[in-house]
Amino acid sequence: MNDTHEKSVISRLAFLFSKFPGQGYMVRNSNMRIEKVINNNVVSALDEDGTETVVMGRGIGYHTKQGMEIPEDKIEKVFRLETPGTAGRFGSLLEKIPLEHLQISTEIIDYAGNVLNRKLNESIYLTLTDHINFSIERFRMNMMFCNPLIREVKSFYKEEYLVGEYAIALVERKLGIKLPSDEAASIALHIVNAEYNIKMRDTIDITNLIQEVLGIIEGYFQMKLEEHSISYERLITHVRFLAERIYCKELLDEGSPEFCQMIARLYPEEYGCSMNVREYIKEHYEHSVTDEEVAYLAVHIKRVRM
Repeated sequence: MNDTHEKSVISRLAFLFSKFPGQGYMVRNSNMRIEKVINNNVVSALDEDGTETVVMGRGIGYHTKQGMEIPEDKIEKVFRLETPGTAGRFGSLLEKIPLEHLQISTEIIDYAGNVLNRKLNESIYLTLTDHINFSIERFRMNMMFCNPLIREVKSFYKEEYLVGEYAIALVERKLGIKLPSDEAASIALHIVNAEYNIKMRDTIDITNLIQEVLGIIEGYFQMKLEEHSISYERLITHVRFLAERIYCKELLDEGSPEFCQMIARLYPEEYGCSMNVREYIKEHYEHSVTDEEVAYLAVHIKRVRM
């Protein structure tokens, strides 16, 4: 991706998103003492409260040892990972990867947090850093893989995919490595995982469920959905959040019976299609969809048919 393409990606992101302060887990702190030297540029440290952190800075671990205080002017980033064991696993990963790969990963995470305006689970520092490093290694060994979900990711997770495009542009600018667009989709899925604090397997299942629901709608009405319409965008958003609520077990309440009855009366065909979706989810995913969910889905189906 050349500079012009990169600027285009950034301009599209700027158009789609408002700018907000970062929401990462990186903070500055003084009075930090080294617990373990991971490599010349990364150390594990304890802050003044005794909390384990991972500290990054060029040369920060060179000629240092346990117990030494870290000069504040050496600190570039501090990762305060609160989940038990995460800091240790993150530190183990950083023993094996170049500093530049970590810097790229943190820049991507910072950017994603800003433009999406969503808090990302701290696990993203471990999972995305590992993925970025592995992708670069595979590229250098000429072992790039296709992402079979790239089309779905572009359609269902447009905002995250644009961040993925920004990420591969950043890798090219920093390292001169041009990763394929499949990697933008893979990075987007990691971001989705961190947004909703779910596993990659669940994210893939959610993506497949969205595609299956769209297939039910198209088959029921013998039509092809117009992917570039506003109504389609709204339908995708609704089905995406429906799928995420199913996997997070956070379905809507039953709500008002009168509302559901009104939707069934006003939009009988769309309501019938929505009922088919409910039955499919119950049969294949063993999840119950509430009457309220059925009614709202019927409304979105009606809009996409208008």
